[in-house]
This record gives sequence, C-alpha cells and structure tokens, in this order.
Amino acid sequence: MEAFSSPEPGGPAGRSSSVPQKRYHVLVGVTGSVAALKLPLLVAELLKIPGLEVKVVTTERAKHFYSAQEIPVTLYSDEDEWQLWRGRSDPVLHIELRRWADLLLVAPLDANTLAKLASGICDNLLTCVIRAWDRSKPLLFCPAMNTAMWEHPITAQQVEQLKAFGYTEIPCVVKKLVCGDEGRGAMAEVWTIVESVKRILEEGDLPSQG
Repeated sequence: MEAFSSPEPGGPAGRSSSVPQKRYHVLVGVTGSVAALKLPLLVAELLKIPGLEVKVVTTERAKHFYSAQEIPVTLYSDEDEWQLWRGRSDPVLHIELRRWADLLLVAPLDANTLAKLASGICDNLLTCVIRAWDRSKPLLFCPAMNTAMWEHPITAQQVEQLKAFGYTEIPCVVKKLVCGDEGRGAMAEVWTIVESVKRILEEGDLPSQG
C-alpha cells in the first residue's frame, strides 16, 4: 500500500468531454459479487474521461473475482486502514478517502453490503467510507446479486433506504447470470455506469480539484 497523499497535477488523456478543464476524483467501491470481474474494464473506461483520477476501495470478498495486477490505479483494502494508522497524529484512511473523493461509485454492490449500508453497519474500509460520506457529494450504487436474492422483499426496502439517504441507484438488469439463472439482478453494463458518472460530472454542480 502506498502512503495516502494528494494526487499529482494533471489527468489521464482520453476521449473528448465537456469537462476537460476540470479535474475530478472518483472513488470506486467494489464488493463481493461475481460482477467484480468487470472491475478492470470499469476502471479502464473511467480513466478515459479527461481529467478524472480514480482510486479503488475493495472488500476482502471482492478480491476473489479480479487480479490486483489488472487494476492500474491505487487499490485500498481493509489491511491498509490499519497499517496507515499507528498513533493519534496519523491519518484515518476512510476519512482521508472521504475527503479526497468528489464522487463515490459502488459497483458492484452485493446483497450483503447493501444490507449493511441500509442498516448503517460499518465494519470494513468501504462501509466506513460510506458511513462517513459527505451527502452533498454524489454516491452511485450498482446492485448485483442472484435473481432470487434480488426478488426477496427486503431488497426493495434496502434499496429504497439508500435512495432515501440521497444515493443514486444505477438499476440492475435482466440477463443470464454466471450461476446459470436468468432474470433481474445483474449489474448494469459498464458503459451505462460510465455514462452515468460522466453525466453527473458534466451536469452536476460539483466542486472540481482544479
């Protein structure tokens, strides 16, 4: 893990956008859904947005679905939270990340973490960031789970609770899941997620990093 520090000036090159003169920080949270397989692609597509800097916070279970070597940005996990803090004057990682980010994107958001967020549980780095999140900044979440889990009555209640907090849902879609079932519950397509981020950056009244 690298020590937490402010980003260097400049941003990755990419396709044209209406926000080329501004720099934004997007924090991606990834949880233990099989849709975490798409994390490398999601990060790569986000980095094509001019002026965007990306960092990733992963849960431990999400690590099962991707290789850290495929992620070309700083990747934080629970271990980093405890390694960074040694004494009273040291930074607290989940607070530093909360301050750094202009937008938080949780993709995928699995059923377990959905339940935690709806209940206010914060027992890992990602859920601590979200519990401390500045709700004047956008938080987007992309549910992803088996169709039977999606159709459980408590899921709709929990999604509505997150929306009541002011978070924005990027709805899941219908497709054949990795488990073999077919139905609603798959994470939105990467291009849909990236376009949602771009739209908020282009249309939203967000303070930029420069």
